[in-house]
Amino acid sequence: MTQTSVNRGPVPTISKADQLRAARTQALLHAPIGPTLAKLAAPNVLAMFVQSAQSIAEAYYASQLGVAALAGLALVFPLVMMTQMLSAGAIGGAISASIARALGGGRSDRAASLTLTAWIIAAGFACLMAVSMAVFGRTIFNGLGGGQDAIAAAATYSAVFFPGCISIWLCNCSLSIIRGTGDMQMPSVLLLVVAAVSIPLAGAFAMGWGPLPALGMAGLPLGLIVAYGSGALIAIGYILSGRTGLDFAGALRRIDFGMFRDILAVGSMAAINTVLTVLTTIMMVGIIGQFGEAALAGYGLGARLEFLMIPVIFGIGAAMTAMVGANIGAGNRARALRVAWTGSLAAAVIVGGIGATLALYPDLWLMIFLDRTDAGVLAAGRSYFHIVAPFYAFFAIGLALYFACQGAGRMFWPVASSLSRIIVAVLGAILIHKTTSLGVQGVYAAIGAAMLVYGGVIAIALHLTGWKESSR
Repeated sequence: MTQTSVNRGPVPTISKADQLRAARTQALLHAPIGPTLAKLAAPNVLAMFVQSAQSIAEAYYASQLGVAALAGLALVFPLVMMTQMLSAGAIGGAISASIARALGGGRSDRAASLTLTAWIIAAGFACLMAVSMAVFGRTIFNGLGGGQDAIAAAATYSAVFFPGCISIWLCNCSLSIIRGTGDMQMPSVLLLVVAAVSIPLAGAFAMGWGPLPALGMAGLPLGLIVAYGSGALIAIGYILSGRTGLDFAGALRRIDFGMFRDILAVGSMAAINTVLTVLTTIMMVGIIGQFGEAALAGYGLGARLEFLMIPVIFGIGAAMTAMVGANIGAGNRARALRVAWTGSLAAAVIVGGIGATLALYPDLWLMIFLDRTDAGVLAAGRSYFHIVAPFYAFFAIGLALYFACQGAGRMFWPVASSLSRIIVAVLGAILIHKTTSLGVQGVYAAIGAAMLVYGGVIAIALHLTGWKESSR
C-alpha cells in the first residue's frame, strides 16, 4: 500500500510574545475578578503614587520661589492636569479600550493598526494644545485673576510646558497601548521611573542645582518634558520591537477611518468629561480668586491633592478599562459589570480613607508647603479639607466608573455626571456667595456637594442600565 502525504504548508509559529499576550487576554476574560484586578492595578497604583510625589515636589519647589509662584502654579495646574488626564485617561483610556476589545475579539491585526492610529491621534492633540495655549494662554490666566505676579508665573510655566507636551502625549499614549494588551507591569515600571527622574530634574532646572542655571518657573515644566520625552522613546521602541505580541507587518496599510472613529468616538466623549472636570476647578479658581491671593494659594494646595487622587484612581481604572474592554469584546457583559463594581468600591475605600484622614488632620498636607507664618493660606487650606475631603469617596466612585465605561464604550452617563457636577459646583458656589456670609467656606460646601452628585449620578445610572444595548 502506498502512503501519500498531504502538503499542508508550513505550520505557523507562535512567538513567545504572542503566547504571553494571549495568556494575558485569557486572564482578563476568565481569571477571578478580585485577585486579577488587584494584580493588574497594584503596579499602576504604585506608579501613580510616585507620579503624585512628582506633583508634590513641583508644588514644593514653587513654594520656595514665593507665594506668587505658588498662586501662579494654581492658575496653570488645572490645564497641566488636563493634558495628563486627556493623554493618559480620556484619549489614552479609549486607546487602551479599543485595543483590548480588538484582542478580546481575536483581532490582533486590528490591534496593531489601532496602535499606529493612536500615535497619529496623540501627535494631533499635542499640536492642538500647544497652538491653543500660545494664542489664548495669557487671556485665560488674566480671566482667572490672582494678581499680575501670579499671572506672569503661570504664563512662564505655560510657555515651556505646552510646546513640549507632545512628549507627554506620546509617552502616555504608548503606555495605554501596552496596557490594552493586558500588560500593566511594564507601563507601571516605566512611568514610575519617568516620574522619579522628573523630580530631581525639575528641581535642578528651577533652582539651579549644580552647573545648571536657575530658570525659576520655566525650569519646573522643563524637567517634566525631558523625563516624559525619554519615556516616550523607550515605550515606542518597546512596542515596535514586537514585545507586546503585536505584528506590525502591513499594519499601516490596514488603517482606515473606522479605526480613528473607534478611538475618538469614546475618546471624544471621555475628553468632554475631562474638560468638564478641569473646567469645574478652573471656575472655582475664578470664584475663589475674588477672596484674595492667600485664599487662591490655599485652595490651590487643596485642589492639587484632589487632582492627585485622579492618578491614584487611574491606577485602578486603567486595569478596569482593559478588563471591561476585553470582556465586552468577548460578549461577557455580566463579568464586565462585576469588574466595574469591584474596582470602583476599591477606589472609594482607598481615596475615601485619604480624604477622611486629611479632613481630620489637614496640616499633614499643608505643612509640606507652608509654615506657621502663612496664616491666611493655612486657614483657607484647612477649611477646604475640613469641608471637601469627606466627599472624596464619591469622587473616586464616579471617576472609577468613568474608566469602566470607557472599556465598555459607553460614555453618556460619565459625561452626564460631570455636567451635573459642574452645575452644582458653580451655581451652588454663586448662590451661597450671593445669599450667605459663609465666604470661601460656602464655595467649599458647593464643591463637596458636587462630588456627591458626581459619584451618585453615574453609580445609579449604571445600576439601572447595566450597559444594556438599549442604553447609551
